[in-house]
Amino acid sequence: MPRSAFPTARTLLLYVLAAGLVAGTLDIAYATSFWGLKGVPPQRIGQSIAAGVLGKDAFAGGNGAAALGLFLHYVIATGMAAAYALVARRWPALIAHPVRYGLLYGLLLYALMTYVVVPLSAVPGGGGGGGALWIGCSIVAHAVLVGLPIALILRRGFGAGDRAHHSGYAADAR
Repeated sequence: MPRSAFPTARTLLLYVLAAGLVAGTLDIAYATSFWGLKGVPPQRIGQSIAAGVLGKDAFAGGNGAAALGLFLHYVIATGMAAAYALVARRWPALIAHPVRYGLLYGLLLYALMTYVVVPLSAVPGGGGGGGALWIGCSIVAHAVLVGLPIALILRRGFGAGDRAHHSGYAADAR
């Protein structure tokens, strides 16, 4: 992708934020639905995320800990989108083939979260609960509900640079 075809930094930031918001919302909806069917209240999901920084104290932290967990969840999802965007600037195939690479990115994110981030966090026991059904559903959810929307939204964002370039409005679309 020629440098002049890149979207402006502001445009790309808006698409990264949108991708983080969409992926974060789909992922938290999946988690609260899955665990809700097992009788786990949504507050507990937020507390479980907050446990990454607060440890077991998150489960006694009430709504405040749940809100912190939700905030952290969206920060992480936005960071995932930003990472994809940064790599896509160097590797245009990520933008040219968003379905393939979005699904693969979701699988990579599942592996990183499950085998690196959560075990290194303050989550009691290093995470790892939920059984085979949770694991299988989570793998699919990360591919379809996290990686794929990030890739598709950012493809549109990178396309914004192309549209601006081709219409003559992108004098400085670096």
